[in-house]
Amino acid sequence: MTSADELYMRRALELAALGRGSTSPNPMVGCVIVHDNRIIGEGWHRQYGGPHAEVNAINSVTEKHLLPHSRVYVTLEPCSHYGKTPPCADLLINSQVRDVVICNTDPNPQVAGRGIRKMQEVGIQVQTGLLEQEGLELNKRFFTLHTLKRPYLILKWAETADGFVAGVQCEQLQISGSLAKRLVHKWRTEEQAIMVGTRTALYDNPRLNVRHWPGRNPLRIVIDRQLQLPPHTMLLDKSQPTVVYNYLKQEEAHENLHYVQLSQEQDLLTQVLQDLHARNVVSVLVEGGTYLLDSLLQAGLWDEAFVFRNSAKAIGAGIKAPAMVYGKLQSTQTLGTDLLFHYHRT
Repeated sequence: MTSADELYMRRALELAALGRGSTSPNPMVGCVIVHDNRIIGEGWHRQYGGPHAEVNAINSVTEKHLLPHSRVYVTLEPCSHYGKTPPCADLLINSQVRDVVICNTDPNPQVAGRGIRKMQEVGIQVQTGLLEQEGLELNKRFFTLHTLKRPYLILKWAETADGFVAGVQCEQLQISGSLAKRLVHKWRTEEQAIMVGTRTALYDNPRLNVRHWPGRNPLRIVIDRQLQLPPHTMLLDKSQPTVVYNYLKQEEAHENLHYVQLSQEQDLLTQVLQDLHARNVVSVLVEGGTYLLDSLLQAGLWDEAFVFRNSAKAIGAGIKAPAMVYGKLQSTQTLGTDLLFHYHRT
């Protein structure tokens, strides 16, 4: 591979990232078509259910007669099956492109090398693995879903300078500032689901929607083992899709409100993650409470964590913040009076 190949694949990765927050549960994919060191077409997967990157890229080519003499750069193996759209591997074959360079092969069992084989069988030259690590990072949620059989889990909490997340009686505290709040709402638009435990739902009564950033509302998930939440709880208002995991109520759905019964004989977190995997939920932002966050941390069931610490606020006593385990600090950022710590699971 040449430096020019890397340049075109980096462009494809840039295009793919434009689909962030819009393509789940599909991956973000970008495509660049090059003829004689000139980009003649490009596109990306803009929205779940819409045309894939390869379709948009080929549609953007005005000189279609150049396609048989062109090289296609695509960040993920072209699909080989009929889903919401026809197979992209077939589209490239019918377009008679000369060769295809792929960043990552697709771990989805419905594809998993079939797209590559289809193209090779008709004589298209296929190369894989260009900027593979960059592609894995871009679609880490999608790859986690298909390789670990669970959603990508991002933990988030805010703590005081002395390490508390709430008052002694679990009373809600305004810990982080306005910049942190806007950033969290931006994150909510980028993840497919958002999850809290019973106490957070009871004491904070959050809406878990997006109000301070443009974008779609996530699927809301609440763990309420004994169905303690009163009917007026905002998470039960049916304003957006919500799943309630519990031990008491059998499978039941009312408009946007869906109850899922879990077994008390099996590990709760394992059951929740298995069910979310079955629902094709690729990522979950976990916003509390401490018990749920600690449980995920101790079990090593997380991928990234963001911790806001208000250096100007101390309360002396209260509910202790989760204890970071299995985490490696990646970066620290200042947002007003907040310090934002970003961790990856080791």
